[in-house]
Amino acid sequence: MINDQPSVVSGVGPSSVGVRPSSDSAGISLGESIRIAFDTLMANKLRTFLTALGVIIGVASVVALLALGRGSQEQIAESITRNGANLLTVRAGSVSAGGFTSAGGKTQSLTIEDAKALADPANVPDATLVSPEGMTFGTVTNGAKDTSAMITGATATYLNVHNDSVEQGQFIDEGHVSGAAYVAVLGGRIASTLFPDGDAVGKTIKVNGKRFKVIGVLKRKGGSELGSPDDGVIMPLTTIQRALSANRDATTGKLSVEAIAVQARDEAHLAGAAAQIKATLRERHRLPQSGESDDFSVDNQQNLIDALTQSSRTMTLYLGAIAAISLLVGGIGIMNILLVSVRERTREIGLRKALGARERDILTQFLIEALTLSTGGGLLGLLAGMSIAVAANVSGQARASITPASVALAVGVAMAIGLFFGIEPARRAAQLDPIEALRYE
Repeated sequence: MINDQPSVVSGVGPSSVGVRPSSDSAGISLGESIRIAFDTLMANKLRTFLTALGVIIGVASVVALLALGRGSQEQIAESITRNGANLLTVRAGSVSAGGFTSAGGKTQSLTIEDAKALADPANVPDATLVSPEGMTFGTVTNGAKDTSAMITGATATYLNVHNDSVEQGQFIDEGHVSGAAYVAVLGGRIASTLFPDGDAVGKTIKVNGKRFKVIGVLKRKGGSELGSPDDGVIMPLTTIQRALSANRDATTGKLSVEAIAVQARDEAHLAGAAAQIKATLRERHRLPQSGESDDFSVDNQQNLIDALTQSSRTMTLYLGAIAAISLLVGGIGIMNILLVSVRERTREIGLRKALGARERDILTQFLIEALTLSTGGGLLGLLAGMSIAVAANVSGQARASITPASVALAVGVAMAIGLFFGIEPARRAAQLDPIEALRYE
């Protein structure tokens, strides 16, 4: 039995290595192993921090990217459903992969006559309102101030179909449409850009060099996505066709529209309204009712949400996978520093074994050191990632939404990496021969 006397290792005794000799070979308790591991790591704080830095950066990146991706998906869903959950949008072109539309080799376009047919209760009884819409981009100016905007040609039904409201002035009426009046209604944000003093109604703006009188300003809906009504200009459909964008159907030569928005009676009638729209347009365009040759598409809000959120989710996963590489780098750093630590503490390990420490005690201690490094780094990375998410929300430039699942994933992976990369150094330390270890210089 080894006496509680100073070790042959200079300056190292039983108390300094944390082993209490015992004749019953009970080994070291878990609490004692945790204390020893913690003291060892704190003995060189800078090296410990630099070792954990890879894990910190990895976890922070994963948490922040997942939060930003989740926030982006929520923004997409909210921006689309602001128009109402019972809105259907008919567009020219057949459905392509990902839920979007393309021309598909078809020449038939949507026309005002198509919109009138859809507005007929005899054709689409499950619809209440129909809004034919023409769209183009243009440069909008007020004196020295200018901006690019989506210009939408609409009728009086647009306001109700899209769940919009006027904050100042009035909206387009049937008189404006029938007379192709040069009037415009501004989105809330573009009105603030062009008229910072808030007095836009009654003033004149130029759109692609042509003058239009501002008759109203829409109430802001919020959001910063491309095509937001807050950044758009609305004018009579006949005016946009006459002055800015006179697109015509290649087959009939009639003026065409880019989209027809249809408001179903309620969400329960969405499927019925969509089927009636398809049947009506197939008959008008002389297409088979089977749908295999459709030259149009009918999208509801959920289809758009699913398509856009799927794209956002895929991009988030790719970025998260790239960020996770730094977690692997952090794990390699942990293994490297523990291997160095095993070499530096070879005589200490030999002394502990000579005083009664078992292989599993040494193994446990080094695994605890690895887990402490990875878990500590994971928690610091979590705080950093949450700070980035909060900063994004406060800045208003992006939305970030942290979920418990993303937190558990990031921290759990960090702990798993620490455990995985700590096994080999711990095994080497545990298998050291105590006699050879005590001879080590």
